[in-house]
Amino acid sequence: MRGDQLARQWQLVQRLARSRSGVGLDELSDDLGCVRRTIYRDLDALMYAGFPVVSEKRAGKVFYRFLDTFQLGDVPFTADEILALAFSEDLLRSLEGTVFHDSIQSALTKIRSALSRELMQFLDTIGGTFRVLAGPHKRYADSRETIQALNQAVLARSSVRIRYFTGRTGEESERILDPYQVWYREGGLYVIGFDHRSQEIRTFAVDRIRALQETGDSFEVLEGFDFDRWTAANFGVVSEPAARVRIRFEAAWAHYIRERVWHRSQSLTPRPDGGLELTMEVGGDQELANWILSFGPGAEVLEPPGLRNRVSEALREALKPYGPAAKGQKPTKEGN
Repeated sequence: MRGDQLARQWQLVQRLARSRSGVGLDELSDDLGCVRRTIYRDLDALMYAGFPVVSEKRAGKVFYRFLDTFQLGDVPFTADEILALAFSEDLLRSLEGTVFHDSIQSALTKIRSALSRELMQFLDTIGGTFRVLAGPHKRYADSRETIQALNQAVLARSSVRIRYFTGRTGEESERILDPYQVWYREGGLYVIGFDHRSQEIRTFAVDRIRALQETGDSFEVLEGFDFDRWTAANFGVVSEPAARVRIRFEAAWAHYIRERVWHRSQSLTPRPDGGLELTMEVGGDQELANWILSFGPGAEVLEPPGLRNRVSEALREALKPYGPAAKGQKPTKEGN
């Protein structure tokens, strides 16, 4: 595999760099766990990439090393660690302009500054073997200062005063928040904490915080609060009491549903028609309904009744713009 080849070549680079007098083919073959022919190919690949590999024959054996003038640099990372950092840069690209994305970029810049030109090009090749393309996500460049202030408040256990925009109503409200944790879910950043206005633990979308100001007051996390337990029953972001949810998927969607983990509580039951039944203990009716609707006629809610009614009503409303009574539409004749 390509990843194994790059990892092996990375080990070869480090092995040659550690040897001043050179390393024989048999020793390299034993160290890297491959045959001599593979070592030959890897050495050719390194030379093609610009590494100054030289060979010399002593006592009937050929030894390989780097030119004495070549400096590998201070690289305290393995190939997998370098790859993981490059992978993380892609994963956090949706948070571009924030401290999270900028910190990864800063770390990679520091690593690259310690490398020789040849090694930097080689690591760029490694980083290019795995890529992440961001899906739909929010933009956070304008929320940079808010995110930094929230991070500081979480670490210092300091209350903040926020002006929050509610997307559902379009209203703005002032409230005092004890921020417990900043978290990322499905393309969005959220802060969870104790809201003094409602006197309950709430979750707020970071990008909807229009203004933030420190109050100078410290807080204690409510006794018994645990983030993992609090969000365990969530299907999405909204925290609601968990309920038993059963959804029937048609055969066309069975493989897609089977190959993903939708919730930690899920169980899957094959159906005689080739379909699949998904059962979960989750909360968040609106988020569940939106997800189920994305499958169109390929999914049917079996329980609970409230969720089934919500999805059914949404489907009826969605049909209205396409029905004969829709504004500007005329009934179509069969076959036209």
